[in-house]
Amino acid sequence: MKNYMILIATLGALSLSSCSLEELPVTSGDKALVFGSAQGLEAYSLSFYKQLPSLSELTSAEGTSDYGVAKSVSTFYTSAYTAETSTSWGWGNLRTVNYFIDGIHSDICTVSQADKDHYEGLARWFRAYFYYNKLFKYGGVPWFDHCLKNNEFDEMYKNRDSRDVIIGHIIEDLDFAAEHIRTTSSKGSTRISKNAAYALKSRACLYEASWRKYHNEETSEWTAAKLYRLAADAAKVLIDNPLVKLNTKVCADAYLTDNPSLGAYRSLFYSKDILTDEVILGVQASLIDLVTGDANWYWTSPTYGGCPCLSRAFIFTYLCTDGTRFTDKPAYKAINFINEFTGRDARLAQTVKGPRYEIKGGNWRDRRPNIVDGVAVTGYQPIKFIEDSTEKNGTSKNENSQPVFRYAEVLLNYAEAKAELGELTDDDWAVTIGALRLRAGFQDKPGVTSSRPTSVDTYLKETFYPDINDPVILEIRRERAIELVYEGFRADDLKRWKEGKNFERVPWTGIHVPALDAQFSVNDDDTKDFYVTYDEYGDVPSYAQNKYVRVYPESSTEQGLRLDENPDGGYDLRYEVIIKRKWYDDDRQYLNPIPAEVIRDYENHGYKLDQNPGW
Repeated sequence: MKNYMILIATLGALSLSSCSLEELPVTSGDKALVFGSAQGLEAYSLSFYKQLPSLSELTSAEGTSDYGVAKSVSTFYTSAYTAETSTSWGWGNLRTVNYFIDGIHSDICTVSQADKDHYEGLARWFRAYFYYNKLFKYGGVPWFDHCLKNNEFDEMYKNRDSRDVIIGHIIEDLDFAAEHIRTTSSKGSTRISKNAAYALKSRACLYEASWRKYHNEETSEWTAAKLYRLAADAAKVLIDNPLVKLNTKVCADAYLTDNPSLGAYRSLFYSKDILTDEVILGVQASLIDLVTGDANWYWTSPTYGGCPCLSRAFIFTYLCTDGTRFTDKPAYKAINFINEFTGRDARLAQTVKGPRYEIKGGNWRDRRPNIVDGVAVTGYQPIKFIEDSTEKNGTSKNENSQPVFRYAEVLLNYAEAKAELGELTDDDWAVTIGALRLRAGFQDKPGVTSSRPTSVDTYLKETFYPDINDPVILEIRRERAIELVYEGFRADDLKRWKEGKNFERVPWTGIHVPALDAQFSVNDDDTKDFYVTYDEYGDVPSYAQNKYVRVYPESSTEQGLRLDENPDGGYDLRYEVIIKRKWYDDDRQYLNPIPAEVIRDYENHGYKLDQNPGW
């Protein structure tokens, strides 16, 4: 054990990430430490896991979106963002991986071929993961398959390779990983496995297939249909694996709606231990090992996390458990907050504070969404990732583990790919969308869980997807948004579907207000929770001062809440920001700009790196 710890410490120093591409000088003795034994390969491969998001990153993955409100809009979706402010270019993680792959193929590596293949498979998974993240940020980027030496300037400063080259190599790496990684699944789902290779392949191929279809960028080598097929095939491997399934375990100490048996959804994000039936790869929290998150701080503080919350426009997309649409109810816009949760998809009350939720700590409890302090300006305050203890607020001591890849996403990938190919059957629907809905408390009915829908939801189409007329595609997109809400998928989904205008046009609406200058409740106790008014704080009655929610007139230049008159009575909150959301008409925001300083660095060395359009 002592020798192993020395080995890990030595290799940790070797594998430190940098933003450069060239190989750092190491001694032959150092290389022998890494490549002379399977133990050395294992120790070095652990450094790759730094590429994965941390607990804090996983619980704050979604920035500005169309379904969520934030008090400060990401500058990427305003006129303030330019190539001069972009800083996200970096290649240190790739250098670490390619150094390892080069070493495995060198004479100094003396382990068995099976060990070589296994560890190369791990490394190639991480290389595919690295390039997948580059692909959806920048499109085509330079492909590097080895660790560059200091004198390889032509290679180091090569121009961008095409999307064809990048997706081709991603698929090639993941196929190798799926074939040669020995572990089908890892203990605790904290290590890369064959299942993780299929999950990443389904994600990457679905992204690139829909990018090519909706952006009209198909090539003869990689058509949308070919990539949809590969996405579906990779997902089907996991669907056919009886050991991979939706989670049914329920945490005993979490708020999980009025029917706790339906709480398996939120339990995925609440449990201290990774729920391995569904989670293919996750980050295990451990207070002892100082692996903790800050979800409570992020989601409950008026200053720390940017105060993200959901809009009523998105809340309306949650179906009723009998399969009917909430927006088909008479005068649905005037239904109050308490009744909005009645008979709805169980994920709604496991995603935001509902009328019966409470978070406790000592002798204190918190029930209402925090509009008063500006934490949830719309009134739809997320609870998906937090622990139901106020003692975790304002700390970085969250002990709930989080998924990185989970089976629910794979089911959604499969359903979308098959639907886009025109091949989704009723049986496919039942084992994908239907299974997710049954877990969320839906009645088992045709057109809802057991077979495909046949009619278009006009609210969903008009609000979010005006160019989509296929009811099946619309319902899959509804399901994807609800199931994966705040897990970091939404912005990339909108971009691959070419729905960028949503970032600008979907309204950031809030809860229904029955009357101005009057108290009203949003939960099932006798407490009055809010008092909405145009008046300043000092002008409201003393009994209302701890319930005070100020709205500004439409003419105001202040950032904050406005009121929309509801045609069915009362008002609705709406949040306005000072720096407006902006989606450029030239669609430049579908891709990030390559930082201007990188372009200049190329030029200073006598090379050219092409910028993305519009930047």
